[in-house]
Amino acid sequence: MLNPQSSRFIEQLKALPNFDHASELDSLVKQHTGTINLVQSIVDGKLASKDDACRLWADSLNVAYVDPFASVTTDEAVQKLPLEIAKKVRAIGLYVINGVLTTAMATPNDLDLVKRLGQIAQVPISPVFALPRDIEDAILIQYSSEKNLEESLSELERSTIFDQPDLAGDKLAALADSESLVKILDEIIYYALRERATDIHIEPQEIQSRIRFRIDGNLREVLTYSKKLHKAIISRLKILAQLNIAESRFPQDGRFSLAVGSATANFRMSSVPSQYGEKIVLRILAMSGKKTMLTLDKMMISQTILQPFKRLIQNPNGIIFVTGPTGSGKTTTLYAALHEINKPDINISTIEDPVEIQLAGVTQSQVNSHIDLKFSTILRSLLRQDPDVILIGEIRDLETAKIATEAALTGHIVFATLHTNTAAQAIIRLLEIGVEPYMVAPSVVGVLAQRLAARICENCKEPYHPSRDTLRKYFQDEGLTDVPFFRGRGCSSCRGTGYKGRVAFHEMVLVTEEIRTLISEGKSVQEITKAATKVGFKPLRYDGLKKVLLGLTTIEEIEANTSFEWAS
Repeated sequence: MLNPQSSRFIEQLKALPNFDHASELDSLVKQHTGTINLVQSIVDGKLASKDDACRLWADSLNVAYVDPFASVTTDEAVQKLPLEIAKKVRAIGLYVINGVLTTAMATPNDLDLVKRLGQIAQVPISPVFALPRDIEDAILIQYSSEKNLEESLSELERSTIFDQPDLAGDKLAALADSESLVKILDEIIYYALRERATDIHIEPQEIQSRIRFRIDGNLREVLTYSKKLHKAIISRLKILAQLNIAESRFPQDGRFSLAVGSATANFRMSSVPSQYGEKIVLRILAMSGKKTMLTLDKMMISQTILQPFKRLIQNPNGIIFVTGPTGSGKTTTLYAALHEINKPDINISTIEDPVEIQLAGVTQSQVNSHIDLKFSTILRSLLRQDPDVILIGEIRDLETAKIATEAALTGHIVFATLHTNTAAQAIIRLLEIGVEPYMVAPSVVGVLAQRLAARICENCKEPYHPSRDTLRKYFQDEGLTDVPFFRGRGCSSCRGTGYKGRVAFHEMVLVTEEIRTLISEGKSVQEITKAATKVGFKPLRYDGLKKVLLGLTTIEEIEANTSFEWAS
């Protein structure tokens, strides 16, 4: 027999627009009779979206629903509840506002438990609902620490099974699948997710091996461990990525995914042989369902760049490039551009490696090197699918570049990325790849170059006045001597770095008739840049320094992320 809350939940679920799983829902209700497992089964079976199912369940309990992976979670809030208690009752502190601890719970309607947690935390509790699985994984991530990792690795180092000199083949595979090693790798990954790392470096040194995280664009050493564990840890990762653990002489690339709560964390893995053994780098890709869609208006793009870029993406045809090094946020900007123009009367298709965010109403395809499914192969087929807009994850070869320019010349708008240092270099790169100038000149309509700088931590931000020499080096305006600049003092929130998060800065070349003529004549990057300056082009460093004056980042970050040639 269903209780009143569960009955209300079922009614509201069936009333959702386009809900057509009534028979499957009735079957699940008979199995679970209104327990929390019913909600999890609905989410797992995709009878309704996770947000809809959880929100309606929370409504039936008269509390709010908060996804612990989409919510702000502070160290202060997490530490209010001891780890053992959090695990036992499936609850985790999220944030403290006005002395009240908002706590995600699997059973927020258990008033006795709420009262006991308040006594333990010594602050009033505001309970919100979250799925038990999400809470369990959020606990693993939020309570992870360097200290816990070091203890786990030390415990593993004391094991004699790693002292075997002939550790290879089946022995190594069995060891890599051992519970202790699986636990260690999970802890490393959970800690990286907690620290907002974009990359995990696992690298052998002469005496020890070390683990480093790239956080806010900067590498930080997390810990070192005994070299005797290195081969087993590398093998464990290779097994996850379905790579050959017996091959250590050649580079290998792979991918794998890990379930984190009701979402999936995706990883791209690269292994290369080095002097002291194999080095692994894991790129942490978007967590499916968790990476929020940033719109162009929310990306803090300077108005002098944003407004022309918005006009550019409304073009009926042509190629628009977003350029920059790996990890500079090119894909995020392109997704935001697609979001801006995505309407029911426009057919948008993408070719990606990998698909990072699922876009509603957009046909997304992923390349697959294992079956020789390349960018050019998919692109050729997509052009027969009556597209209006095509996004190409990256132009890597002449074949893809030629098809892209042909598509732009035949009435399609093409978004693509290239790895170049400046916007003007993207045009020259196409010519260097082998595309004829007479095709490049009319097809490219604009190029946006992008970088990311570490953002000043808002929690420990403080004003200061830089030296006159520094001001003279970067700014020509003498009146800036009285303008306060900002920096991060360093606090627990930013792990003492003074930075938390990142901010983008840009430069944009709008392709004018003069620039088309220069391209046709095979002129240099410098001449194209000079022509772009006539219609408002400003270099990357200029926009970066504007972000410094706005108090978003520091001069040091702009210096580290822009070339010296733009110092003027």
